[in-house]
Amino acid sequence: MTLTPPEPRATATATPTTPKARIYAMLDTDGDGTASRHDYFVRIERARQATGRAQDDPLVIAAQTAGERAWAAMDANGDGVMTYEEYTAWVDGDKFDNVCRYALAALFDLADADQDGELQRSEFTMLRQALGNPTDNADAAFDALDTNGDGRVSRSEYLAAIRAYVTGDDSPMGEALY
Repeated sequence: MTLTPPEPRATATATPTTPKARIYAMLDTDGDGTASRHDYFVRIERARQATGRAQDDPLVIAAQTAGERAWAAMDANGDGVMTYEEYTAWVDGDKFDNVCRYALAALFDLADADQDGELQRSEFTMLRQALGNPTDNADAAFDALDTNGDGRVSRSEYLAAIRAYVTGDDSPMGEALY
């Protein structure tokens, strides 16, 4: 599947303030007020393009497969769109642990150029930009995750920080990033 990704957008209206609203705004890549199947999968395509990987790369296939599972769970009625109301009613810690974690982990693996289970700042920034986060937030988010200052963020730290943000727990990375 080849998608032509739209350019990342700036929010035209007030900036969302709750974690779920911020994440939903990022998922709505075209800014039309709903997160569509296209919006969701264009993020994977952006990550693929940013990493220079081919469509048949096993990591790309894994990201697309995990994305298909996640989208099927999020779009339970199969209409191709997920409204904000549907998203907020759906997402919680259990859904993160059993659905979202795998899709996000596959995207992490796409960005992890040397496959060592850690992202360096440049890999982290590239991934977050590909997923629709503002460029100027990536450094602060990386710093919030890199608590020991070694210049790397592990897969488990990354996923735990996103989970904490989604579920309303303390997440300095989430606060900085979104």
